[in-house]
This record gives sequence, structure tokens and C-alpha cells, in this order.
Amino acid sequence: MEYLIIIVGNFLIGGMIGLTGIAGFLLPMLYSGFLGMSSAQGLALSFFASLISGILGAYNYYRAKNLNLKPAVWISMGSFVGAVGGVRLNLLMEEGIVKKILYLVVLLSGISILLRKDEKEERKKSRPGQKMPLWFWLAFGAVTGLICALSGAGGPILVMPLLVVFGVPVKTAVGIALFNSIFIAVPSSIGYAMGCRPGDLLLLLPLSLVSHGIGVWIGSKNTSLIRPDVLKKGVAVFSVLLAILKLITG
Repeated sequence: MEYLIIIVGNFLIGGMIGLTGIAGFLLPMLYSGFLGMSSAQGLALSFFASLISGILGAYNYYRAKNLNLKPAVWISMGSFVGAVGGVRLNLLMEEGIVKKILYLVVLLSGISILLRKDEKEERKKSRPGQKMPLWFWLAFGAVTGLICALSGAGGPILVMPLLVVFGVPVKTAVGIALFNSIFIAVPSSIGYAMGCRPGDLLLLLPLSLVSHGIGVWIGSKNTSLIRPDVLKKGVAVFSVLLAILKLITG
């Protein structure tokens, strides 16, 4: 039954990522919150899946010319270093505290989705010509990388809305966030995997990666089947309610 839940869960969450660019933060909740895995095992599986969705998503956005590589590379260099620090910090903390951080980040992520303005309004406020110094993008990447790696938030759910605030057009922000999630996922997945017994990942990892990759691919190819804003709101409400329940019950 556990294998079936992992396959179906990864497929559905991957599909939501393909459709909307968000929902990756639900994977740690699936593993640690629902299936009761250790935080290291749950986060290892989550970040390996994030690596797949990041590669597929960034490739599609690059082909559509919605990926500005210059800030993306600088942000990602900072995120790689920050993610290494986030993993180390996570493994030093008590598991109960780590799970509380995860639930809190999921709660705030869900609220941020509900409060986010629609794409047309964000586009009006975007300032494509605004320039940020390279050191700013490097520091921004380090801070967000640390938070994402520590909590299991993935990347796009935190990075994308902040980029829009800084004046990056919405679609470009999504492309950069997906590209950046690759560099958060690499040190995070390896770091958390080193904290697991090899047998814990031997079968679960290929099952989750294949089902997640299929979900992301199908979702990205069928964005016209459902209104992304409706799906985002549904994901947000579900996330907020689930996070509140977990924070209360532990």
C-alpha cells in the first residue's frame, strides 16, 4: 500500500507542478506527515523529485524564452551554498523541530498562494528593466536556498513570488525559480540521502522519480485542461488546513 501511495502521490503532485509550477512542498508532507517517514528519508525523496521537476520545467521555460540565465546562474550559485548549510543545520536539529518548521513553511506557502494577485495584475506591476547588482542575487540565492533546504519547501514556492516583488516578469520568475530549484535539490538530495540507510531509498527512489517525472510531463503538456488559478487555490486551501492540523496534533 505504501508503494501505491507514493506512486499516486508523486504522479498527482508532479501533475500539479506541471500545470502551475507549485505544489512541490506537499511531497515532504506526504512522506513525513502522512507516511510517517523520518525527516531525512522524506526530504531525500522530495528533493530528488524536485531535481526532476526542476530540470523538466527549466528546459520547457528555456525553450519558451522565459528563462533569464544571468540572474538565474547567480541566484543558483548562492542557493547551492545556502542549501549545503540548510542540510547541515537540519541534520543537527531534533526531528520534531524539523517537522514543525516544515508544517509552518507549508502553512505560510499556502497563505501566500491565496493572497497572491493574479498574473495580469502582477505583470502590470513588474518592472522588467529594474536592475539588481550581482551580489544581491547571490545573497538572495543563499538565503532562500538555506530556508528551502532546511524546511523541504523545494524552491519555486518561495523564490518565484519574491522575484516578482523585485520586478521580474511572472513567467520569467517561474523559469528562474525552476532552474534555481535544481541547484537547491542537488546538495539537498545528496545530503539527506547520506543520513538514510541505503535500503530506505533503494526501491522507493526509482518509483517516486518515475511517477513524479511522468506527472510533471503530462501536467506541463495539458495546461489547458484546467484553470491554473483554480488548481492553485485548491492546493493552497488543502495545504493550509493540513498544516494547521499537523501543527496542532504534532
